[in-house]
Amino acid sequence: MDRPSWDEYFMTITRVVASRSTCLRRAVGAIVVKDKRILATGYNGAPAGLRHCAEVGCIREDTSVPSGVRHELCRGLHAEQNAIIQAAYHGISIKESVLYCTNKPCVICTKMIINAGIRTIYYENGYDDPLADDMLEEAGIRLVRFSP
Repeated sequence: MDRPSWDEYFMTITRVVASRSTCLRRAVGAIVVKDKRILATGYNGAPAGLRHCAEVGCIREDTSVPSGVRHELCRGLHAEQNAIIQAAYHGISIKESVLYCTNKPCVICTKMIINAGIRTIYYENGYDDPLADDMLEEAGIRLVRFSP
């Protein structure tokens, strides 16, 4: 029997988490792991209790905002943000943890990741954000593109 590596295992779970996304543009999932244990999960979508974009429409689509800019023009939170918030909400320290994400974090998520104490990021799909890359490098956070 072939068992998946830990990284394959966690990335598979991250893809399942992404399937809960309520974003009309892109389904993204993230999980925070420490000592081979999942501490928190997150997917992109509107804040808890608010109507989803499928119900009210996409501000970014309606105003032709291109991907990667004007992140504030969106009802949703990013998957990484939701995972970090979930850990904080439940009082779980994610210092020295690993983030698995279906997409490479944007600069806003990068700043949160740095301050949360996450040390390594595994991601599948690229997201061109040179400032995020520079900040991750300066913070000494290991960034690994995962290929199954």
